[in-house]
Amino acid sequence: MDLMTLLPNYYDKNDTMIKLQEILSAETENLDIGLSQTISECFVSTASAMLSRYEKLYGLEVDVSKSNSFRRERIKAKIAGAGTTTKQMVIDTARSYSNGEVEVIEDNENSRFTIKFVGTLGIPGNMADLKLTIEEIKPAHLAVTYEYVYNTWGNISALTWEQTGAYTWEQIRTVNI
Repeated sequence: MDLMTLLPNYYDKNDTMIKLQEILSAETENLDIGLSQTISECFVSTASAMLSRYEKLYGLEVDVSKSNSFRRERIKAKIAGAGTTTKQMVIDTARSYSNGEVEVIEDNENSRFTIKFVGTLGIPGNMADLKLTIEEIKPAHLAVTYEYVYNTWGNISALTWEQTGAYTWEQIRTVNI
């Protein structure tokens, strides 16, 4: 911010006032940047320097080798997993890791449930950490299985062999075609 624009015109030729306002403008800009950074650190979604503190608060292992976005997702999942475990809590936690729709299929008679990833084809990233988080929030007596969705021959039957040649087998299984 140029503070000279806020002063009367008769200061435009005053070298002392120009220099003073340059110094004050720089300090004002630094304060504004510092305030924005401080506010950003108050929220998990925008924090970076304070992620270690959030991880410690929620009992997560601090791993600075992981990306900040990955660490934020893990913290948010842990926050969503606080309290009594419900079906919706498991859905929200799994969704935060997979960035897609999730179904939880309960099998109470056999003391188990299945997490089915219906909004993402293939195995979502961060599965190892999702499994750890689910183990932390689920009741100990329940077993969990994970179910993934892939393309089937029925999904790609409209493609010719020539068209499928543009894809690898892994892409055919896991890419929306």
